[in-house]
Amino acid sequence: MRWVWVLAVVLTSTAGDVFSAKGMSERGEIEDFRPRGLARVVHYIVTHPMVLAGIICNAISFGAFLALLSVAQLSFAVPATASSYILKTLLAEFYLRERVDRRRWIGVALVSAGIILISI
Repeated sequence: MRWVWVLAVVLTSTAGDVFSAKGMSERGEIEDFRPRGLARVVHYIVTHPMVLAGIICNAISFGAFLALLSVAQLSFAVPATASSYILKTLLAEFYLRERVDRRRWIGVALVSAGIILISI
């Protein structure tokens, strides 16, 4: 059952981060930190469908992570769910069209190696 919860955490946290990144990148950089400017940002966050989807997915991910902790030790749960970093990096390059350089791909390979080590 623990691998089902790992998969749930990985998929929902990945979706949450990708949706949030997509939605917030459409808004652009936050430059106005006065109360009225922050109110506009909050309004954008609570009304933009991609950002809302990201928030919902991240909330589901948190619940799934708590469920994972009920059946697995933290020392397993955290490294196992780190596989979301691999998926997030892939989606950043191919869906969000971010440039991911060689150094970051080496980091993804190291994370992958760590996941393999804890799962055997």
